[in-house]
Amino acid sequence: MTIERRFDIPLIASLALKEKQIQQNYRPIIAVHKWFARRPGTLFRGLLLSEFSDKKLVDSYFSSHDFAGRRVADPFMGGGTPLIEANRMGCDVIGFDINPMAAWIVREEIEHLDHDVYRQQAQLLVKDLEAKVGNLYRTDCPKTGDKDLPVKYFLWVKTKTCETCSGPVDLFPGYLVAENKRHPEHVLVCSKCGDLNEVSNLNEPHRCTSCAADLVVNGPAKRNRCACPHCGTVTKYPVESEGPLKHRLFAIEYANPARKGEFKGRLFKKPDAKDLARVAEAERRWEQLAKTFAPREEILPGDESDRLHRWGYSHYDELFNSRQLLGLELSCQFIAAQKDERIKKALATNLSDLLRYQNMLCRYDTMALKSLDIFSVHGFPVGLVQCESNLLGIVSPGGSNIGSGGWTNIIEKYAKAKRYCDAPFEVQHRGSKKIQVLIPGEWIGEEREGARKRDVIIECGSSAEATLEPESLDAVFTDPPYFGNVQYAELMDFCFAWLRRLVGPGFPGFDRISTRNRDELTVNATEGRDLAHFTEGLAKTFTTMARALKPGAPLAFTYHHNKLEAYLPIGVAILDSGLTCSASLPCPAEMGGSIHISGTGSSIIDTVFVSRLNGETDRKLLFSNTSELTKIVASELGQLRLAGVRPSAGDIRCIAFGHLTRMAIWNSRASWDVAASTEAKLKLFAQSLDALGSAQSIIDSLTGPAVTKAENLPDDAGSWSQERMLDAIAF
Repeated sequence: MTIERRFDIPLIASLALKEKQIQQNYRPIIAVHKWFARRPGTLFRGLLLSEFSDKKLVDSYFSSHDFAGRRVADPFMGGGTPLIEANRMGCDVIGFDINPMAAWIVREEIEHLDHDVYRQQAQLLVKDLEAKVGNLYRTDCPKTGDKDLPVKYFLWVKTKTCETCSGPVDLFPGYLVAENKRHPEHVLVCSKCGDLNEVSNLNEPHRCTSCAADLVVNGPAKRNRCACPHCGTVTKYPVESEGPLKHRLFAIEYANPARKGEFKGRLFKKPDAKDLARVAEAERRWEQLAKTFAPREEILPGDESDRLHRWGYSHYDELFNSRQLLGLELSCQFIAAQKDERIKKALATNLSDLLRYQNMLCRYDTMALKSLDIFSVHGFPVGLVQCESNLLGIVSPGGSNIGSGGWTNIIEKYAKAKRYCDAPFEVQHRGSKKIQVLIPGEWIGEEREGARKRDVIIECGSSAEATLEPESLDAVFTDPPYFGNVQYAELMDFCFAWLRRLVGPGFPGFDRISTRNRDELTVNATEGRDLAHFTEGLAKTFTTMARALKPGAPLAFTYHHNKLEAYLPIGVAILDSGLTCSASLPCPAEMGGSIHISGTGSSIIDTVFVSRLNGETDRKLLFSNTSELTKIVASELGQLRLAGVRPSAGDIRCIAFGHLTRMAIWNSRASWDVAASTEAKLKLFAQSLDALGSAQSIIDSLTGPAVTKAENLPDDAGSWSQERMLDAIAF
């Protein structure tokens, strides 16, 4: 066993923690297309090297490796991080995912791309769009009189017609457009005339400079009710039977690259007559355009998509305004005409990723002053104020992108991701500096000139049904679905509705109208998938993988959850597969500031469960009561603190849950009855967990100041001083 002995918690935790802050800078490959909750590549590199290299991890991490002949599988590949890291180091890989979008994305990540041809065609696409719709993304500057300046963002507010007086009702939850963090002053919309006002103090916003009305910060729309400004009637929203609410353009943020430096902060304006005329022109042109690619597919019921239904949305094309639909349809027409199939797939992937910003569910971040993409909270957030990004994107005279959410942004991210495939690197920290360290000899892909061809098999289907040769795998590394996981298939249908129309049914899974599958391993009330379904599917997959593992080879996976109940399926699945859990290792895997977990008390720490058919474990990691477990958790907290982690109560809880699960598997393995019912096995494993003690008592005992002391480190960690640890990641 090597992971259990060689995995270096302080080293990998430090690297993973930094990677998760700006993951695209450390692993540009992830920018090929959005996927959810990607685990850090540094973690899986550390696991692979711990298993396959004969050197200490600190000595092997920044060196080049070619593990020719090693075969690694990922039964739940999602965004593909374990496969990419294994492929990069020369392993043959085989990946499975039941979601066709996952299979598409991983192929795009790994498949070779001719950079010059891609750049040429991508630039032609932008040029084509500029000629056809570029005028719709222009505005005039009221400050200087400059004409036809590029718009960064259009801001829209949802509206409703008053049931009593038939007057228009703007559903403003608040009138703040911009805070004074990245702009000299706050920007407020006047509730009476709609003009934009610069305000230094929100507590005393004074009067509108145009109409002298009192400026206010809070809007009238709250708790799904809003009073009509004309007659006072309170109207309710949303009303599903009435369909989607309409929108009114109320503000614009634009750029003036030629005058950069003349103005402090950003440039905002109230739409003028020409801006509104452009909106009308887009609507007219969209109505007249022959439509092929814009999806009219129905939004299927679901735990996440039902939120859209409550707001009156029933079909995917309703989630876009006319200008967005026009530009996206024209983009699809250009892509569909591509003769080079590889370039066509690349641009189609770009369009699918671009959809995150080109829809009427995006919000404007009043502090960061940028668009928040539709998946920023891993759901379908329906707000009252929406942000429309410039479809083309804006490039400064110096060549850098201005703003976000346009074609030029997506193209640059994708090009950078594919360049990384040819020349991957790691990032070291030297003081406050970050240094890119090239790893010569490593690359991502199936083949390249002068190099050995690698096997890359990507399957769109259930790994539980996979046919694998016995003793054919050197390792299984994965990040499986979590109990109560975000409904990724429901979210990915938003992109899939466009992509399947663009590329046709010739790709695995693209003959379906949805990425959803009844065999998905997520608990889903709408689909009737419960804890037993999740447990049975996980157990079947682990059993399939265990049969294919070579003697002594590991099945290692990441997991975390706030509830101990969610670990029951993990224990049952490992025991059903005949594996024994030999280690549970902590590592940062989330960014604490992520919008979807910030302030929720969720853990940023994953447990890496390592299991083998002939699993053994260190005697020092065996325990029978809470007191003994507390010492183990305290030791790991000390190692994480060396790495710069500041463990929260949630982190402590998840680390404790991992060890409780590991020990309960250890205690249950000899008497485990695979033939028992799922309900009986879940109950039995819960009893095994309960017998080991309470996780809350561990949290209580480890949240005091004593846990920060160095004596909490294990005996073999004495040489891991802060100085040595920093040297290891910055030599």
